[in-house]
Amino acid sequence: MGLVVATTIGLIVWIVLWSLGAKGVDGFMITVVIVILAATARMLAPYLPGNRDA
Repeated sequence: MGLVVATTIGLIVWIVLWSLGAKGVDGFMITVVIVILAATARMLAPYLPGNRDA
């Protein structure tokens, strides 16, 4: 669910920046960074101290 939200927010930011005159690629790079950060957080979440089962 978090990745879907991050992707949606990133695409909204991309559209807003593109409509304000920024290049499409520059706005899309911000979207990619947001999605990569969300994916990294999702992968690292099980290894955080409060999330271990044993």
